[in-house]
Amino acid sequence: MIIVEHAGKRPVIHPTAYVAPNAVVCGDVEIGEDSRVLFGAVITAEGAPIRIGKGVIIMENAVVRASGGRKRSFPTTIGDYVFIAPNAHISGATLEYRAYVGTGAVVLNGATVERNAAVTVGSIVHIQTRIPAETVVPLHHIVIGDPCRVYSSGQADMVIDELMRRNFREYVFGLAEREILAEKYSRHLGMHLKDKLLKR
Repeated sequence: MIIVEHAGKRPVIHPTAYVAPNAVVCGDVEIGEDSRVLFGAVITAEGAPIRIGKGVIIMENAVVRASGGRKRSFPTTIGDYVFIAPNAHISGATLEYRAYVGTGAVVLNGATVERNAAVTVGSIVHIQTRIPAETVVPLHHIVIGDPCRVYSSGQADMVIDELMRRNFREYVFGLAEREILAEKYSRHLGMHLKDKLLKR
């Protein structure tokens, strides 16, 4: 496993947890007992913490991120017995007890997936969205809001309009109108230049 100290924060991994040899755990991350992080998964805390509970499964090539800047912080909290399938992407979100995130699904900043809810294959839970307990998000759908509204992939224009109303660029990246995302993010990610590889 690749364990990285970032911004002076070291991951804390419970002795009963398994992290695959080529998985990456970086920064202010805590992984609870009996959790499993499989091959190629990346768990990286950049400006906000990640807390992973007991018995969590994070499958191959999943990405779990937390981020923060001067304006806003997006920690990630993963409750006990959550299952995150291969190639899923979680960023600055909360997944409550026994939530399920399917293969290739995405849960974005400020979103909450409540207890026993399922985000199925290829679906997107967008910013500032709450998926109620016991809810199943249909395959390849987009969900926005609290209360949430479900959109099909054919309703892309409506999704874009909703994200514009929520000022996605400013909310997620703290971008002013004329700022360039890559330029701003390059400065932020430059903090990795001081990272230290650790031994477990």
